[in-house]
Amino acid sequence: MFPVDYLDRKPLGNTGESISAIGIGTYGIRDEAKAIEALKHAVEVGLDLIDTAEMYGSGRAEELVGMVVRDMGRSRVFIVTKLYPHRFRNPEDSIRALKASLKRLGVNCVDLVLIHWPEEATPIERQVRSLEALVDSGLTRYMGVSNFTTEQLKKALISTTKHDIVVNQVKYSVVDRGVEGELLPFCIANKVTLMAYTPLERGRVADMRPLKELAFKYSKTPIQIALNFLIARPYVVAIPKTERRERVEEFKGALGWRLSYPDIQILERLNQSPQ
Repeated sequence: MFPVDYLDRKPLGNTGESISAIGIGTYGIRDEAKAIEALKHAVEVGLDLIDTAEMYGSGRAEELVGMVVRDMGRSRVFIVTKLYPHRFRNPEDSIRALKASLKRLGVNCVDLVLIHWPEEATPIERQVRSLEALVDSGLTRYMGVSNFTTEQLKKALISTTKHDIVVNQVKYSVVDRGVEGELLPFCIANKVTLMAYTPLERGRVADMRPLKELAFKYSKTPIQIALNFLIARPYVVAIPKTERRERVEEFKGALGWRLSYPDIQILERLNQSPQ
């Protein structure tokens, strides 16, 4: 259905810039010291995209990312953060909210800011205007959305005036492939990068027999098979979360190779729920 994409750095929308095909998420951090160590190691090995949000730990996740950026250097980290939907009711609110995030992150500008999910009560056109104001204000380099359906993304794209929506961040895994029917083809056709969260189903993919069998065949792990399946899709970036340095190494091992098309087809035939 989709051509096999061999890029380990994916295009960021239609910007001409590329980002790591695998980044690291920061939702639900428990051990802050280990999380910081893991994030630093990720940057060191080239998984330099870190995804966070103002709602994660009520802003604490952004502060932890800020510590990583301070130690590793701003130019080495591609920072993605997300703001609550109600921040986008007007430009003043969105600017105020992102400035608060920047303070927690300890930076003057993020690389990408997203509407965390669409607010039904606010027209998408108004949300996009408030999103564009963040780029106009120099607080972010790029803008995008999260948890937008195909129809919502279509409305958002036609609502832009001078800045492109470069990302839609949604749930996507080898066993939760609903986006493949309409959303992913639409993103590919319109050069919108699809950023996949919960790509490992909180580790449950590691126990799936088909992934274990392919892991044996490729001398990889089921986790690496699950990630490779996703990044084999054009315009798809995966953002698994970990607080373990050794898991970062495992993620890194999902790059530099690809599943064969027949083996991708095997995974495409899996049931739609982890087992």
